[in-house]
Amino acid sequence: MNRVTLHQLQVFEAIARSGSFTRAAEELFLTQPTVSQQIKQLTKAIGMPLFELVGKRLYLTDAGKEVLKVCRDISEKLSEMEMTLADLKGLKQGNLRLAVTTTAKYFVPRLLGPFRQRYPGIKIFLKVTNRRRLIDRLAENLDDLYILGQPPAHLDISLCPFLENPLVVIAPHNHPLAKEKNISLQRLGEEPFIMREAGSGTRMAVESFCAKNGVSLNVEMEIGSNEAIKQAIVGGLGVSVLSRYVLALEGINGPLRILDVEGFPIPLRWYILYPGSKQLSIVAQTFLEYLLDEGPRIADQA
Repeated sequence: MNRVTLHQLQVFEAIARSGSFTRAAEELFLTQPTVSQQIKQLTKAIGMPLFELVGKRLYLTDAGKEVLKVCRDISEKLSEMEMTLADLKGLKQGNLRLAVTTTAKYFVPRLLGPFRQRYPGIKIFLKVTNRRRLIDRLAENLDDLYILGQPPAHLDISLCPFLENPLVVIAPHNHPLAKEKNISLQRLGEEPFIMREAGSGTRMAVESFCAKNGVSLNVEMEIGSNEAIKQAIVGGLGVSVLSRYVLALEGINGPLRILDVEGFPIPLRWYILYPGSKQLSIVAQTFLEYLLDEGPRIADQA
């Protein structure tokens, strides 16, 4: 093992992450023969194959999975060292890897702007994905921090609520109920309803609300995208329940309206979380404190 180099591990990690020797070579600005040679030397030092080719797809062997864990640990430790040294110099430098659910994309970039201006030495990597995939990333500890509205109950996590996330009923601006007040849940149940996909935090909250209030929705469509749902509403295909933040750029004269329905908005919150046993880097801790102190004020300015 004393023949294993950091460069070999870097090449291996890039291949494991991208699933391709070619993409890893492009990412690292190396030739493909150089990448192949580095993996050949690493495999020889380990004494076992690290990849297997099934059809046209590249898979990690059990040995490869163990090596990948070590690669990530080493990368994290090196990053922590870099940030610690920068902090000792009175600087805030390093990387921040943030993963958020698709609905959070409507306000998170606005929070990142002032933070990036304050700490120009911090490089930010933002991953936007659905709740199910975000929880998979959380379980694998692929990022520094995670933002979502429905935290998982089956994982050991540390979490902090930092922002309100009201769910509202949305309809076209010319909908017959747009000017009505205190619309009953029974009346809402008569409308064609557009539901988010299974596993969505919004859908979980809507189904829980309906179960508690004994209301049955007339679900006619299921769509896995907030933007697609908004377009479907504008097209007259139905109404839906979404986070108020999806209307952040619509304005009062936009094509959508929030209906005044009894029991709404559903009062949820946004959470920032990370694995319970994780020691946050200086950069991640700085961003967490920034969110808790200033996140609500900046988000509400939109």
